[in-house]
Amino acid sequence: MTPIVAARILVVEDIASLAMTYAAHLEGVGHSVDVADSGAAARQLIERATAPYDVVLLDLQLPDCDGLDWLAAQPELAENSSIIVITSDGSIKRAIAAMRLGTYDFLVKPLAAERLLTTVRNAAERHVLAEEVKVVRSLSARDSFQGFIGRSNAMQVVYRAVESVADSKATVFITGESGTGKEVAAESIHRSSRRSERPFVAINCGAIPENLLESELFGHIKGAFTGAIENRLGAAKEADGGTLFLDEICEMELKLQVKLLRFLQTGMIQRVGSSKPEPVDVRVICATNRDPAAEVAAGRFREDLFYRLAVIPLEMPALRERGGDIVQLAQAFLDRFAREERKQFDPLSLDVQARLNAHNWPGNVRELQNVIRRAVVMSEGPALKIADFAVAPPRMTTSAAPLLATPAPHAGKLPGLDSLSGMTLDAIERLVIDNAIEAAGGSLPAAARSLGISPSTLYRKRERWADVAA
Repeated sequence: MTPIVAARILVVEDIASLAMTYAAHLEGVGHSVDVADSGAAARQLIERATAPYDVVLLDLQLPDCDGLDWLAAQPELAENSSIIVITSDGSIKRAIAAMRLGTYDFLVKPLAAERLLTTVRNAAERHVLAEEVKVVRSLSARDSFQGFIGRSNAMQVVYRAVESVADSKATVFITGESGTGKEVAAESIHRSSRRSERPFVAINCGAIPENLLESELFGHIKGAFTGAIENRLGAAKEADGGTLFLDEICEMELKLQVKLLRFLQTGMIQRVGSSKPEPVDVRVICATNRDPAAEVAAGRFREDLFYRLAVIPLEMPALRERGGDIVQLAQAFLDRFAREERKQFDPLSLDVQARLNAHNWPGNVRELQNVIRRAVVMSEGPALKIADFAVAPPRMTTSAAPLLATPAPHAGKLPGLDSLSGMTLDAIERLVIDNAIEAAGGSLPAAARSLGISPSTLYRKRERWADVAA
């Protein structure tokens, strides 16, 4: 039997007569074969090899280890080679355990030559095909997509999901930690859809006071309430023909959730103060950094609304799950902010890259963006050092550790309280709020919860400060 694929094969078998028999059959049809009589010897051959073996024939009863334990200790082996288990123990339990470790096939001794050659040929062909798929995926992997930056597998999944759902009218429920890019995902879905020429309108449900959110969303007519001095279309009508993005959807009050559900079911809106329903054609996308299922269980979010919104769920990966994207994003931010500040910087050094990779990034992309911007503003360049980022050492990096050291609260007199002398109460309040936002990784709703105030209060204060600065 001439093989379609001439494969490199490793035979791991401690019985010399069997190992030589397998090798003779395989070499007789053109395969290249190495033999190891123990787990340790096999590991040495694998480590010395210039490329992974196409196929590994593995006996489970080795003199220095159990074959399944040996395989479990190196999970990358099943990813890089087709593993065929050959054993005298043909129990179902062992076969299932082997398959769970990624083996290609499970054969029981004694083994006919024809069966051996056929199985190895199929395994080798499968390995070659898998390697070709890896190459194609590697070549087709995108470094960026519709406002996103990143080449990681996690982001490739997001890119494909966005393209898949773009032209559907079904609602999309985007979840993920604060700062992972949920609004960017919503905008990318809109830009990839047939609605891209129509408006994309975003509403932050946590930033608008409860008594005004209905008006902001559905509009009002003149005189509907105190302060309604003119007619207002509302976000849903403004987005007619396009996309309506409802951020922080879990912040919405239950009373308004009922009206939102009715709008989703009927496609009709009713402005505050009006008795006339109006048709609206919008694609609805919503997002939250909370666990929507937990919010439903706690009674803060309607179950029927959740199922109506979560037709297509999309989970945004945390930055710590995106591997090399951290450095790629950091360099892109550095280039962008350097242009804005009219400065020049060298590419990020290897030690800076290592420190950025070591951090856990609880604030995700938003936190990384703020850190790079701060470094660009505060440094004269051209080379950025670790100290310019104030990055916590790797040993301090935990999911709860902020990138920038912030003092823990103390009872009694706060550290540095004397430095507040001469500051107005408004300035002190602003300092406290800015610190809370930074500690929350840039998330205003999270900062508001830590301060014990509503997100709308926080947004109003920041708008007032921005107006004063302007």
